[in-house]
Amino acid sequence: MAWKLMLASAVAMAARSVPYAVVKPAGKSFVAHASDLLPLESTPINPDWIISGNPQARTAEHSRGHDEASLTAIWDCTSGEFRWYFGWDETVMILEGEVHITAEDGTERTLCAGDVAFFAGGTWASWRVDNYVRKVAFLRKPFPKPLAIAYRLRNMLRNGGNQGIAA
Repeated sequence: MAWKLMLASAVAMAARSVPYAVVKPAGKSFVAHASDLLPLESTPINPDWIISGNPQARTAEHSRGHDEASLTAIWDCTSGEFRWYFGWDETVMILEGEVHITAEDGTERTLCAGDVAFFAGGTWASWRVDNYVRKVAFLRKPFPKPLAIAYRLRNMLRNGGNQGIAA
C-alpha cells in the first residue's frame, strides 16, 4: 500500500509540474442528433442474464470520446426481466417508459421518464421492464485503481483540497 501512495504522489507531483497543454482533439468536437432519429440496431441481451420474458434491446451510438474512454448511446428495450452487468461506469436518463431496478445491495427503485441514475462499473443490477423503456446512457471506463488515486491526489493538490465539481 505504501508503494502505491508513493507512486501516486510522484505521478501527482509530475502532473502538477507539467503545464496544461491545449491540444485540439482529432475528429468531431461537437455532435448533436435528435435522439428519436438515431438508427437503433439490435443488441441482444446475454441469454444467461434473462430471468423472464423475451426482452429485445437495441442501441444507437451517439458519440464517443477521443480517448475511447467515454461513450454516449441511446438504448431501448421491450418487456422482460434480466440481470445486467455494468462493465463501465454508467449514468442513465430515462427518456420514455419505465424500468424497475434492483441493485446488488437490494435497493429497489422504479425509474421513469426524466429520472437519472448511476451504476458503478463492475456491478450487477436486475432490470424489470413491464412494457418498454428508452434511455440515454453516458458511459465511462473507470481508471485502474493506482491511476485513479494519482488523479484524485493531483486534483486535491491543484484545488487546495477542495473536491467540489468545477464547471
